[in-house]
Amino acid sequence: MRTIYFLAVGVLLGITLFKSEAASWFRIYEMFQFDSFHMYGIIGTAVGLGVLVVQLIKRKKLKGFNGAQIQINPKENRRYSYLLGGILFGLGWALAGACPGPMFTLLGSGYLSMLVVIASGLLGTFVYGLIRENLPH
Repeated sequence: MRTIYFLAVGVLLGITLFKSEAASWFRIYEMFQFDSFHMYGIIGTAVGLGVLVVQLIKRKKLKGFNGAQIQINPKENRRYSYLLGGILFGLGWALAGACPGPMFTLLGSGYLSMLVVIASGLLGTFVYGLIRENLPH
């Protein structure tokens, strides 16, 4: 039953991404050209809402769906790793024209070329899993 709820939330997210044009290649291109505030507004709203929800979870000591208290562990200060990871993620996003969430939305909208992007993302994840022990963490 919980799987159906998660599927429903995923479908709702996909519809929202498509209707708000957050999955639009043109909007993403506009963002990287600094021509429009549209995507920055969407991302800023998501980040702001995320900060509020995390603070709510921490202060009210909320519990998850399974009844266990939600634990948010502090992150290590690894500035260069996050910077390099963010740059690689951003370059991939710019080359593909979509970040991981909207890839599936675009595929569902009929853009079959997203199959190549999704397959490449899965291949990259697999290769990372193979070389993970050799990378600095």
